[in-house]
Amino acid sequence: MKIYTRTGDTGETGLFGGPRVRKDVLRVEAYGTADECNSAIGVARAAGPDPMLDAVLAEVQNQLFVVGADLASPNDSPYIPRVSATMTAFLEEQIDAMETELAPLQQFILPGGTTVAAYLHLARTICRRAERVVVSLAAEEAINPELLPYLNRLSDFLFVAARIANARAGVDDVPWRKP
Repeated sequence: MKIYTRTGDTGETGLFGGPRVRKDVLRVEAYGTADECNSAIGVARAAGPDPMLDAVLAEVQNQLFVVGADLASPNDSPYIPRVSATMTAFLEEQIDAMETELAPLQQFILPGGTTVAAYLHLARTICRRAERVVVSLAAEEAINPELLPYLNRLSDFLFVAARIANARAGVDDVPWRKP
């Protein structure tokens, strides 16, 4: 199978089990943004987080493929995995476990610290953009109601993961200093 099909050369793409649509529709923007978030997590993993964090990030990357498949599949299909409350609960468990290692926040922090943390902050902001696009999509058409809680919790997870990457590396978070 060739990587190129030429079917998208006119600015359209096919949804799983659905019609061909323009590449700039909200559904495509949503799963494309989730894919960007996944890629940013991949860059954070390539920067060398500790093995425990890396394993959790690998699981999150796999979950983001489910997010993409869910968003790319407007029709019900038993063959397409869907985002579930169990996936959101997994993120909450990870957040709770990591927060036991962290001092409570006393001030706002800036993205930065270690390279891993900086990339996780980037992934967090991409996740927030994905969430905004999914909110817009949900206003126009039906989506899996588990998508928004998952993306909201994912951005929280990525924030805490960035903090834990810094803490485990012995690097302080970067405090915001009011001008």
